[in-house]
Amino acid sequence: MPYDVTRTTLRAMTHVPPPAEELRLLDAELWRLDARRTQLLTRRAWLLTVLQSQAPSAAPPAQPRRETTAPRVQNVLLLLGGVLLTIAAMVFTLVSWGHLGITGRALVLGVLTLAVLTAPVALLRRGLRSTAESMAGLGLALTALDAYALHETVFPGADGAAFAASATAALAALWTAYGSLPTASDLRLPLPAAMAMAQLPWFLAAVAVSTDPYIITAALLVTAAFDTIVALRSTAKAVRLVAVLGAYGAGAWGALAAGLLSWDAAGPSAAARAAALLTLAAAIAVGSAWWRAKSGTGTVAAVGNTLAGGLFLVAGAGGLLRAALPGAWTVPGYLICGVALLAALRSGLPEPVRRGLAHASAAVQAIALTCALPLIAVALLGPLGWADRPWSGVPSDARAAVAVHTPWPPYPTQLLLAPLLVAAVLALLVRTESWRPAALNTAAVLAWATLMTLPAALQLPYAVALSAQTVTTAAALAAAVFPSRATSAFLRPAVLALVLAVGTSLSAAFLSLASQPATLTVLSLLTAFFAAASLCSRLAPLTAPTALGYAAALACAIGAAAGWQPQHTALLVLPVPVAAALLAARVTGRATLPVELTGAATALLAVGLAITDPPMLALVLALCAVIAAGVAVRPDRRPVGYAAAVLFLLATWVRLAAWDVGTVEAYTIPVTVPALCVGAWRRRRDRLTSSWTAYGPGLAATLLPSLAAAWDDPHWTRPLLLGTAALTVTLLGARQRLQAPLLLGGSVLALDALHELAPYLAQLTGALPRWAPFALAGALLLALGSTYERRIRDVRRVRDVLTNMH
Repeated sequence: MPYDVTRTTLRAMTHVPPPAEELRLLDAELWRLDARRTQLLTRRAWLLTVLQSQAPSAAPPAQPRRETTAPRVQNVLLLLGGVLLTIAAMVFTLVSWGHLGITGRALVLGVLTLAVLTAPVALLRRGLRSTAESMAGLGLALTALDAYALHETVFPGADGAAFAASATAALAALWTAYGSLPTASDLRLPLPAAMAMAQLPWFLAAVAVSTDPYIITAALLVTAAFDTIVALRSTAKAVRLVAVLGAYGAGAWGALAAGLLSWDAAGPSAAARAAALLTLAAAIAVGSAWWRAKSGTGTVAAVGNTLAGGLFLVAGAGGLLRAALPGAWTVPGYLICGVALLAALRSGLPEPVRRGLAHASAAVQAIALTCALPLIAVALLGPLGWADRPWSGVPSDARAAVAVHTPWPPYPTQLLLAPLLVAAVLALLVRTESWRPAALNTAAVLAWATLMTLPAALQLPYAVALSAQTVTTAAALAAAVFPSRATSAFLRPAVLALVLAVGTSLSAAFLSLASQPATLTVLSLLTAFFAAASLCSRLAPLTAPTALGYAAALACAIGAAAGWQPQHTALLVLPVPVAAALLAARVTGRATLPVELTGAATALLAVGLAITDPPMLALVLALCAVIAAGVAVRPDRRPVGYAAAVLFLLATWVRLAAWDVGTVEAYTIPVTVPALCVGAWRRRRDRLTSSWTAYGPGLAATLLPSLAAAWDDPHWTRPLLLGTAALTVTLLGARQRLQAPLLLGGSVLALDALHELAPYLAQLTGALPRWAPFALAGALLLALGSTYERRIRDVRRVRDVLTNMH
């Protein structure tokens, strides 16, 4: 078919039915669906109501909740039964024993014990495992009662401790044999009970043999060794758990007792015996760790056991040295023994064992450093005490110089060997690449702390201590300026040296406060040192502010040495913010802001020194304003100009107050005139600037305070001058079509006129009758109502005029 024919045919086709008829049919069907839906929803709501009303009666009765299980009830009953039978056997043995003869006693207990110990075998065959366990527990208790009965009848005169040692050993062996029988091997109670009983024989035997604490301690350690072997070799979980608890318990008590014996040893012989006990404890701990490391189980436990074993070795060896050396060398002796543990790092020991010994050595070193900490703290913080008693006299020696408020600790000087030895260990033995930088930094800090403490510890002369700290500051700064190429993930060497230099300089500065010449000399040197270090741009962010701070302190010291009053000393401090402003303009990078902040702080110090003398305070504020104005010349510090303006204004006000000027306009006009000038300059540059922004602050600074002063002024001069000024401002605002001058001037003029007319209005109010004010008010309302439309038109006209103003 031709293309044209097809298009003509498609255009001629129509819908069946027509669109209007189809739309009507769809609307009718939708209406029927909505009606059916409404009917169904109504029926659904009725059904829900019926079901809710029938719910309580149809709900099934709640079943009681079971709070325990049948096996748990069974175990409780069996446990209670076994306990009651055991108590009954004890009562029979202890109370009713005497009513039977020897044959009867032996027959009753023997038959009862054999019957109870045999019963679990039959019960296991019948599958009654829990009952068998209960009967086995009762049988074990009966064997203990048999041992007691044997002591009371056959061996009544035997030593209690010796018989108890033998009985517990026999019971442990008997229970082990009973639990190992093929017919009773399924019982879980006999073997752990035998292991628990095995904790007593050695200890009781030692108590029976002697009261010597060394023998008793050895018995505890032997018990711990036996428990350790069982814990490592046993496959039964319950037995291993009891053995572990026994090993740690007996081992802890034995090691603690051996440590106390070593500490209280009166001579080398006693110290040697205690060291042998501690060596045994260490062998047990390290041996178990070695076994675990070799078997690949319990790495954390292996490290912990080795750590304890290393501490035991240090305690034993240190005790020997302590008995042979003077008391002052106690801590260094223990520290040397702790460092000696690091020799194991070069051995072929398993890695967990070597790690545990390293941790033990680190713990000993940390304890030694803690012992030396009081000496270091007093030496570093003691000079701060000179801040409240400067120039009170040169101390006798360096120890007296640091012990101003805090007494020197009564500890031996040999404690300072601890930080030195630890520093040497860190510097020489730590070779791991990731830990090497941090170790070197820590070693440097420890060496620095020791160097700072040595003069006081050795009671060197005061001048020597002060000189040592000053030289140390210079050396640290030199190390910061010329650092090594080593890098550190913890702290860069240059940064560390700079931090140590600042800390040393602070200590030297406070220490120098004891003497006037020392103060001036040290502050001068510190200022020169840090100023020279500031030539290195990477150190300037810290050294430049520090140099400025010491320069300010030097200026204060010079003023005090010259006998000047604080307000005159403020003039000596002002060159420091000048230098800071000049330096900030020359340096670049991160040093600019710290230098500027330090300069601002020193300027604030100068203001604080002069605050008691208003004329001098005005001069200082003016000079600070000049400095701020000089800073504002820099393009990136334009906002500082506002601070300069505020300082100039404060200087003016302080000067006026010093002259006892009470006229408020003397304080406000110096603000208004520059503000108006700045506003005029700004509007000249930007014609779109609002008059409120340009002239509002300046006009309000004088008009409003003057209006407040004129309101309470009984004379006519100030109100007249204020009214004249307000009228002038109003006229200028109307002439220039400026909103701020027009409204501010007009408002002040109206209020000023109201203030002047107030007395006359009051007199007039008193002379008129009481009805006159109401009559006047009514007449005014009528006049306003009669001319309402015209007034509205005038108000709109005024609004349009003000809107067109700037």
